[in-house]
Amino acid sequence: MFNGKKILILGFARSGYEAAKILVDHGNQVILNDSKKEERLDDDKIQYLTDLGVTFVLGEHPDDLFDDSFDFLIKNPGVPVNHKYVLKANELGIEVINEVELAYRLLPDDVSIIAITGTNGKTTTTTLTYEIMKKAYGEKVFLAGNIGYPLCSILNDIKSGDILVMEISCQQLANLSQFHPNIAVITNLSPAHIDFFNDYDSYKQVKFKLLKNQSSEDTVIINIENDDVVEGTKFVKSKIKCFSSSKEINGCYLKDDIIYYYDEKVISRDDIFIAGLHNIENCMATIMVVKEFDVSNVIISDVIKHFKGVEHRLEYVDTVHGRMFYNDTEATNIKCTQIALSSFNKPIILILGGLERGQDFKELTSFMNNVKCIVAIGECRDRVLEYGNSLHIPTYSYEFLTDGFDKCYEESSFGDIILLSPASASWDQYKECEVRGAEFKKKVEELKHEN
Repeated sequence: MFNGKKILILGFARSGYEAAKILVDHGNQVILNDSKKEERLDDDKIQYLTDLGVTFVLGEHPDDLFDDSFDFLIKNPGVPVNHKYVLKANELGIEVINEVELAYRLLPDDVSIIAITGTNGKTTTTTLTYEIMKKAYGEKVFLAGNIGYPLCSILNDIKSGDILVMEISCQQLANLSQFHPNIAVITNLSPAHIDFFNDYDSYKQVKFKLLKNQSSEDTVIINIENDDVVEGTKFVKSKIKCFSSSKEINGCYLKDDIIYYYDEKVISRDDIFIAGLHNIENCMATIMVVKEFDVSNVIISDVIKHFKGVEHRLEYVDTVHGRMFYNDTEATNIKCTQIALSSFNKPIILILGGLERGQDFKELTSFMNNVKCIVAIGECRDRVLEYGNSLHIPTYSYEFLTDGFDKCYEESSFGDIILLSPASASWDQYKECEVRGAEFKKKVEELKHEN
């Protein structure tokens, strides 16, 4: 299928780089196009691919670059679905796929695929699933997908009979066609990425593409508490298995602060380190997955008990002088900060703000009961200050996180939570939100070593 073809890769990044290497290895003519100029890209990677024979067209998307001489267009997930090359490919009948679909078609036979999607919780569920499966099955288990590891990057290591755990984003799902997971998980659904898909209905339809190639021999695991998920899976061919955080069901459920799997006790909520009901649901989704592979409760509970969460996602950093610090820099929207605020029953010092893009902080109001102080940061700090004052919560404004951090500690007391959950993107000051989170963690470490 991918031998001796002429292929355009649209978008460099990690997925484009790994896809190019695989395609060259299979004897294809590869042209890689990115709107970024060469000086903004990784020189070493460009040189490496150039040496392999890849042709680069950088800094623009020329109108005459893409034509009917190409066999495939491989699109980076972040490239808009209405990009002019995508529209032209559709016109010419040229298939548009992405790096995941490419790698999937080149996988060995008999690989078990666990694919996890959802609006929230997919990274935590994917990571936890991988950790448990790795402990149970060792070197047979691989991690890939939206979690930061392109499938193409590990393709040559995967053998028949191996197990693949993948996080799949909506942007990736948009250009999957043959991808077929044996176990699919939809953690939950709520409005998101409307700027990419135009409306919520389109976003949901793309999410359910994960299930379109499943058969009656496959399984989909869903959150029965989420009406949109339940409605969207009514007519799937696969076996539906459910989890619930509010009622006893025929599946995985929470009762009296204990998680049960079909009435069998698995783990107590007190033994789960990661905070919040949403993380209990992530644990239940994970348990449902690994039980499909007959993993024991001993392994499940041992991994969950020691799991501290995913870095930058409501990540416990440390306790310093009785204050617990949590890094939730990945909370770049209101919904994520709502989840974070609902995860604690202790007084919270909240660091809020970042890139100005019109986010409505009033949507946080019903979740602010435990917030005793707000430290406003970033480009939208004046609006955060106005919002905090409207709630009569002491609010202090600083341009930079490093300046506001000391105020957080000053306003806190023994037993308080100091929470970075900005409800805002970081691009006003940082290349990516992980840099913001790393800065917060560095300040915690410095505080720890102060006299």
